[in-house]
Amino acid sequence: MKAFYSNFKILLIASLILVSGCEQNTEPQTKSKVVVAIDATFIPMSFMNTENQLDGFEVDLIKEVAQEANLEYELVNVEWGGLFGGLITGKFDLVISSVGIIEERKKRMAFSIPYIQSGAAVLVRNNMTDIESLEDLEKQNATVGAQINTTSHYFLENFSGINIKTFEKFGHAVIDLANKGVDAVVGDSVQANYYFRNNKDLADQARFVGSRMTSEFYGIVLRKEDKKLKNKIDVSLTRLLKNGTISRLHQKWELGEFATVPNP
Repeated sequence: MKAFYSNFKILLIASLILVSGCEQNTEPQTKSKVVVAIDATFIPMSFMNTENQLDGFEVDLIKEVAQEANLEYELVNVEWGGLFGGLITGKFDLVISSVGIIEERKKRMAFSIPYIQSGAAVLVRNNMTDIESLEDLEKQNATVGAQINTTSHYFLENFSGINIKTFEKFGHAVIDLANKGVDAVVGDSVQANYYFRNNKDLADQARFVGSRMTSEFYGIVLRKEDKKLKNKIDVSLTRLLKNGTISRLHQKWELGEFATVPNP
């Protein structure tokens, strides 16, 4: 009988060791993977650099967000017109492309907490005299360019006397301004500031009307049903705002006074 109990104890101990070993060898939980869409035509927020690689403030930011949220991600370059449709149909999981958080978009999509505050700025040709506001451009029935389906485009629709000329890309509107195809352009203040600072011909021919005409927050866009993913993104952005990471990226990409980092 003693031999039986002795053998039983040995078998029991061996079983416990085996179970313990199995638990220790359990593989770590794999990261979730998401597809992130971005329109890489928005210097310095997102663009293709000289090595034909995605670069910019938002490219750096989504890398930090994914790392904080323990997410693997694939970043794909998509034209502005295809961003929201692709998100809603499930082709992408997130969109980060300087998208303003506005009520019309919130009816169809969800947004993260804001990561930057910007707004619309106006560049007008120097030969357009006595222009200090969009109301002045309206009085002169001016032709004003903007990228289609952006908040700048929507903002211009409030001025019935302005002839709106739309472009697929903001850079095309700026080129048209330099070629005197339009009297002024309205676009995101960060992007307008970049083109103005880095294009001597444009700086010689145009000027800013005031500083920032509107104020809007940018957020990462998600589908409404992806509540767990939204929570992960919000927690990550909150940490990055608190620890100064987003402020450091703001300085790195020289977003300037037209763009400010919001409080977490």
